[in-house]
Amino acid sequence: MNNQKNQKFIVAGLLLGILMSAMDNTIVATAMGTIVSDLGGFDKFVWVTSAYMVATMASMPIFGKLSDMYGRKRFFIFGLIVFLIGSALCGMAQSIVQLSIFRAIQGIGGGALMPIAFTIIFDIFPPEKRGKLTGLFGAVFGASSVLGPLLGAYITEYSSWNWIFYVNVPIGIISLFFISRYYKESANTQEQKIDWGGAATLVIAVVSLMFALELGGEYGWSSAPIIALFASFAVFFVSFFFFERRAKDPIISLWLFKRRLFATSQILAILYGGTFIILTVYIPIFVQAVYGGSATNAGLILTPMMLGSVVGSAIGGIFNTKTSFRNLMTISVICYFVGMLLLGTITPETSRTSLTLFMILTGFGMGFSFSLLPIASIHNLEPRFRGSANSTNSFLRSFGMTLGVTIYGAIQNNVFTSKMADAFKGMQGGPDPGLLKDPRQLFQSDARAEIPDFILDKIVHAMSDSISLIFTLALIPIGLAAITVFFMGKTRVETTAKKES
Repeated sequence: MNNQKNQKFIVAGLLLGILMSAMDNTIVATAMGTIVSDLGGFDKFVWVTSAYMVATMASMPIFGKLSDMYGRKRFFIFGLIVFLIGSALCGMAQSIVQLSIFRAIQGIGGGALMPIAFTIIFDIFPPEKRGKLTGLFGAVFGASSVLGPLLGAYITEYSSWNWIFYVNVPIGIISLFFISRYYKESANTQEQKIDWGGAATLVIAVVSLMFALELGGEYGWSSAPIIALFASFAVFFVSFFFFERRAKDPIISLWLFKRRLFATSQILAILYGGTFIILTVYIPIFVQAVYGGSATNAGLILTPMMLGSVVGSAIGGIFNTKTSFRNLMTISVICYFVGMLLLGTITPETSRTSLTLFMILTGFGMGFSFSLLPIASIHNLEPRFRGSANSTNSFLRSFGMTLGVTIYGAIQNNVFTSKMADAFKGMQGGPDPGLLKDPRQLFQSDARAEIPDFILDKIVHAMSDSISLIFTLALIPIGLAAITVFFMGKTRVETTAKKES
């Protein structure tokens, strides 16, 4: 058993592991311009992000199942070691291709950290303590989306991009020490047969879909490579269900989806993930391109949303033993909907104070999902199913984020291009075509200062309109989330004392 003193070190080790893996994508995104200017390979830079996301998503369900079969500790430690090796290699990369390969190694390790960390909490703490701790873990996950861009901008500006990877090493070593020394796992695992067919078809399906979504805008959605990737996804996804229905110990137990609370939690994970990602991506863009703020200011502007999500996550974790999941998620979805509705009204004239208040409300609503959905996914499950259930929830949240950033990104880009064409149609002395092709120049104060005011005003309004539109369109999946919450039922977490009485 893990005594109370050891539990503090275990929690610290798990939190550090989650912080590293969750923050890694956002911290890299901020430094991507510097990385490309140093290593070259602008036509291949998308692979740096894609490789990490593909490897993480593909490995999540597999590590979750393996932790059910052979124990959490060994696979969490394995994930940490692989992640640290990948981080060190990324810092030493000499080309964009090398960096992409090393990012995939990082992603494999990251796929083990997030779902297993949440599952360990359920293994070592009683129900009355799980909520508070899961709220803390959810807050760290939410904060990582905000801290990543800020930390990435700071490290890149004052040191070098290599250190956004090297910084993981000391953090990971501390986490590794705490878990290996203080986490004493009870022998409650059960020998099961590995579902090789399910694992192989799932990996191929996920890899095919991810690459199709990531590269569709580059090659064209109707091009042969993209159609082939979507076809590959369809074939192997159907094959995955074929294997899962016949496997004795499937990677993802399909019977779990017959449980109302589990099924609704997975749907909410997709919907919340797909909408939250656009906040973390496009609010900084709005601040830089519309307000004219620096990269560091863009990272700081997300701080209110981070604080709101931390409070929401904590409240969700604390009160899940006092009322039902449905009641708490109803508060969540109402605040989230209203916050996103207000964000859909932003213009260049919107004050910073108003934007800050909108973000606090939106982050507060979003924060509930970080703590409640993992708890709901594992609720009343035997320990041998918890790893698989939790990894499924993490997988689907990541899947939703990928869908969201791809779909809304395509919409924003098309709307911006269309509005720019309308604004300068037939106008003499319009903006430099190179600027319109690469609007990221708007984020640079020097380039911005050289643009005539009347042209800059039209570009800024086109950017603002395109971003506010995708926030408005995000109300559609949030509305679907509201309907889903209604079907969660009246289930609530029961404490040990209540069960005994």
